[in-house]
Amino acid sequence: MPSEPALRVIMRRLRDIMAEPADGQERLDRIVRQIAGVMVADVCSIYLRRQDGSLELFASEGLNPTAVHATMLKKGEGLVGRCAELGLPINEPDAAKHPAFSYRPETGEEIYHSLLAVPIQRSGQVLGVLVVQNRTVKEYSDEDVEVMQATAMVVAEHLVSGAVSGVGSAIELSRALSRVITGEPISDGIALGHVVLHEPRIVVTKLMSDDPAYELRRLEDALLELKASLDDMLSHELLSGAGDHRDVLEAYRMFAHDRGWERRLREAVQSGLTADAAVERVKNGTRARMLKKPDPFWRERQRDLDDLSDRLLRILAGVSVGILSQDEMPSDTILVARTMGPAELIDYDRTKLRGLVIEDGSGQSHVAIVAKALGIPAVGQAEGIVERVTAGDAIIVDGVIGEVHVRPSTEVVSAYTDKVRFRARRQKQYEALRDLPAITTDGERITLQINAGLLADMPHVKESGSDGIGLFRTELMFMLSHSLPRVDRQTQAYEAVLDEAGGKPVVFRSLDIGGDKVLPYLPHVPEENPAIGWRAIRMSLDRPALFRMQIRAMLRAGAGRELRVMIPMVSVATEMDEIKVLIDKECDLVSKRGAKLPSKLLIGAMIEVPSVLFELDELLPRVDFVSVGSNDLIQFLFAADRSNSRVVNRFDSLSVASLRALRQLAKACRRHGTPLTLCGEMAGRPIEAMALIGLGFRTLSMAPASIGPVKTMIRALDAGAITKLLDDLLARGSGSLRADLEGFAADRGVEL
Repeated sequence: MPSEPALRVIMRRLRDIMAEPADGQERLDRIVRQIAGVMVADVCSIYLRRQDGSLELFASEGLNPTAVHATMLKKGEGLVGRCAELGLPINEPDAAKHPAFSYRPETGEEIYHSLLAVPIQRSGQVLGVLVVQNRTVKEYSDEDVEVMQATAMVVAEHLVSGAVSGVGSAIELSRALSRVITGEPISDGIALGHVVLHEPRIVVTKLMSDDPAYELRRLEDALLELKASLDDMLSHELLSGAGDHRDVLEAYRMFAHDRGWERRLREAVQSGLTADAAVERVKNGTRARMLKKPDPFWRERQRDLDDLSDRLLRILAGVSVGILSQDEMPSDTILVARTMGPAELIDYDRTKLRGLVIEDGSGQSHVAIVAKALGIPAVGQAEGIVERVTAGDAIIVDGVIGEVHVRPSTEVVSAYTDKVRFRARRQKQYEALRDLPAITTDGERITLQINAGLLADMPHVKESGSDGIGLFRTELMFMLSHSLPRVDRQTQAYEAVLDEAGGKPVVFRSLDIGGDKVLPYLPHVPEENPAIGWRAIRMSLDRPALFRMQIRAMLRAGAGRELRVMIPMVSVATEMDEIKVLIDKECDLVSKRGAKLPSKLLIGAMIEVPSVLFELDELLPRVDFVSVGSNDLIQFLFAADRSNSRVVNRFDSLSVASLRALRQLAKACRRHGTPLTLCGEMAGRPIEAMALIGLGFRTLSMAPASIGPVKTMIRALDAGAITKLLDDLLARGSGSLRADLEGFAADRGVEL
């Protein structure tokens, strides 16, 4: 059996030590003894900070016992002092050869070579240093460093709580309660670290200018520096490649080159303001205008403007454009902010940035798109986070479920450390299945595809081992653009997607805009119920020019190869007749111009409006394929807004009503020989994917990260058995079938 993770052993033993009656010194002695044993270290020591900034050896296992409380290190002295001053781990294979090494004969440490020191931090202040040493010359592993950092985090909490009495630390801190803040996951992953508050605001104190000409020169120089810094940003090695994050940053740079913005800045300076005050004035004026617009697009533009203006103010104030210098930034930084622009995130040292938490920002915000491109776990909509944390607080960001744990308990740290390891192990298991087919134990082949919407998503096709893209949301390109993307730009984007797919099928969903997906460059009339309002196919049929332009671009991109186009929000069968007329007109134009058409053109409908469930025999002959948008279909079926927390839990997607509706669709598609896919969130959850297979679905499209768990489930599943169970349950059941399905999986060893 595999050995128990070192951190979990240490956590358990620390809890035991704190629960036992003992004085402060005895507890510290037990702590270092346990850490040395678990880490297989010859030495473990705890140094604590004194009033003057020096460090005192408070406990040690392995060094001469007489050195405890006798060994003092001056501020910054030796590798231990360096660790305390920098607030960074020190990992030296042969410490004695390091120029900063400080030899203390009373410790007897001359026989030890390797040294790993990590700061014991709390609320942005270093309480001390935790050190392990070994006789052998070696560099400690990344896992050793992480175990020591997590252990130091817990030791700090014990020191501050008063559990260890008699500690002569100069830092007096009150015990802060642990908190869990729920937000929205905007970039996948889990990160453990310490809080760094993002506070880039420059307060303008001098408003009126003594020398307008001088202020104008300051402004011009600052604008030049701003543009140069943005050019450097776009050459960042992690961001220089193509993708939607690149489009976001290019649009951001264009904002900095906007002549109207520069003109207003110059006019403000010429009116008698300092350059700093001019930036503030133009920012506030433009911000006020933008905030009057309810559209998400303008809120995103306003964030870009705030970010750009703050960068310009920092340049004028002589403050580095980077928020923190490399030395100031902790190695396990979790950035916490009220709001943030994409360029501000890039200002931070990526090698030290573990995670991001913001009070504002959704999964489609510009900062979220850049966070995903950089691979930074992030949570948005974390209400009140800035007021609830202090710089240096221990914090955990769960970008999987959207939770933030502030000042987590020992148990939570241990659980999340295990969770990170578990995710890594599971990912390796899933990677081993990547090239294996998704076949049930009784031989049913299930096609697994991914949902995408950005060019940056395309590498996931290969990484996940998916069979293609079951849903490509084309509207994201339109929503991230400052103006209507012309045909040439759309064509290039669709061509790039088809090229990256490497011959695997791609289903492009035509524009699903309108309702709550507003494009600022198109007229918009507010609606009381936008989700069931003027959107998608309804807008395409009423205003066909935009739809035809998109189809034109898709036909060009698909020249000589297969092109699949899916029409969203179909509510009556005859709408497909009208849509096909528009598509045929574009095909005729391509042919008349002598251009090449796709080798095969497949037109499908998205099933998300319940009315079409009663017109399937009329709809299915009109289409080449159908795909279920289960998110909308089920919320419409139950008349329950899935974004409303008060009603979202009042129904279950595994209820008899929703499963009967989906089974009816699956049977109709088999009867007509129409290919059927489901591309909503149901497809990506193993228990619901199992139910879908039992209903007759053989193609599922999901988030890339869900491919591994769903494939694992499929390869252990007997499709015939789950079909029989569902037939029985749907014939006599009511309400949710979740418990029955969980019981089936448990009895048959199907991992959910």
